Amino acid sequence: MGEVFAGRYELIDPIGRGGVGAVWRAWDHRRRRYVAAKVLQQSDAHTLLRFVREQALRIEHPHVLAPASWAADDDKVLFTMDLVSGGSLAHVIGDYGPLPPRFVCTLLDQLLSGLSTVHAEGVVHRDIKPANILMEATGTGRPHLRLSDFGISMRKGEPRLTETNYVVGTPGYFAPEQMMGSEPDFPADLFAVGLVALYLLQGKKPDSQALVEHFASHGTPSAPQGIPEPLWQVLAGLLQPDPQARFRTATGARKALTAAVEMLPDPGFDDEPVEVFDQIGPLPEGFGPAGPIPATQLPGRPDLQQAQATQGLTQQAVQQTGQQTGQQAVQQSYAQPPVSMSETGSFHLPPPPQYPAPTPQAAQPGTPTPPGTQHPAHPASPFPASAAPDLSQAPTSALQHEQALTRAYTAQHLQVPAAGPGVSGAGAPPYFGQPPSSSSQVTPPSRTAAHAPDKRPGPSTKVAVPVLLVALICFAVGIWALTQA
Repeated sequence: MGEVFAGRYELIDPIGRGGVGAVWRAWDHRRRRYVAAKVLQQSDAHTLLRFVREQALRIEHPHVLAPASWAADDDKVLFTMDLVSGGSLAHVIGDYGPLPPRFVCTLLDQLLSGLSTVHAEGVVHRDIKPANILMEATGTGRPHLRLSDFGISMRKGEPRLTETNYVVGTPGYFAPEQMMGSEPDFPADLFAVGLVALYLLQGKKPDSQALVEHFASHGTPSAPQGIPEPLWQVLAGLLQPDPQARFRTATGARKALTAAVEMLPDPGFDDEPVEVFDQIGPLPEGFGPAGPIPATQLPGRPDLQQAQATQGLTQQAVQQTGQQTGQQAVQQSYAQPPVSMSETGSFHLPPPPQYPAPTPQAAQPGTPTPPGTQHPAHPASPFPASAAPDLSQAPTSALQHEQALTRAYTAQHLQVPAAGPGVSGAGAPPYFGQPPSSSSQVTPPSRTAAHAPDKRPGPSTKVAVPVLLVALICFAVGIWALTQA
């Protein structure tokens, strides 16, 4: 990934270099699109003032590439513009040489259209040349150019940033009045447009000095070879050394060009179409059409993909182990375990023997109880009084808690025990009847008869200790699994 400038623009790769800075392809994280970022290399006051002038220019036109935004980070500044990938006119000439007249007229019309908007804003470009006229990568379709690089442009009437008799611009594309130090004006840009047109038609940089001398000595020369006469008349109006004899506005030159195009011969069937190629090249690794690609989605990185897959499997295994451990700890299942040991090395205990709970026989109402019959101490007791079982060997699930005593005491009236030793008339123990008095004597229940135990029965030590050990082992396994995540 590239350097992120001011938290917004991620610089990807350099695509060009200008007089005061380098141009980078960058990704705008806020607007989610690729832009061209011009990074200022120098930070002196003179360069910063030119930078402020250029980035302050806001011109909306399909054939003008003006700055769109700017940012500063410590001692560095940049401004951004649309990313144009077809290179400049210099790239087109390098690919094809001299261009067909009709193709040149299309480019010249777009250039004059954009320049008319710039002049309408009161701005003089002052640096029109093939390297500053960029092309969209349209292939063999209709060409589309953009006038760019307003680094030395200025508005008419603004103070100049250069000393007197100091010329700013590119040698070979100066107007004669610029060489004499006159104030920048719109006709100077039109003179540079004429030189650019000659460059496109002839495939080489024109000799502006010799051309001016010829105009001054012999007047308007005849059309050079390969340039149609109607088109040459328009170019001659742009190349006049005297600014008063030159086209005064870009709109006027464009009207003359439209009339000249109608008189040009039709293109032949054998003419090779001009294709504008993509000069920037493919995006580097880590970037796609929709922006930066996450590291885990990069092709050719099986290590990252394997690590991601392993991490997902590990998390899934931890979740499954935690669920199984929790179920074992809460439910304490007595299901028959498999013969083999578990994955964690713990062991399974066999369940305690299951004893069926005998169903007590309810006495029929109205049937007298034979004398000498042993009655159970409590109607909720699961065992008869004649055979009291060993409660230490009974499973916990088979025991029924004695709540009848509390229910009979709290929900019914006090009952008087019936006659007979140790037998209550309502089925309740005699010591839960009316309180004893001096005239009555309560016979305590016999310890040999079946009665509610003094302590709540439970599993024996042989069963309780292994169950607690299993619970502790499951708890330890769960803690270990969570720490491995």
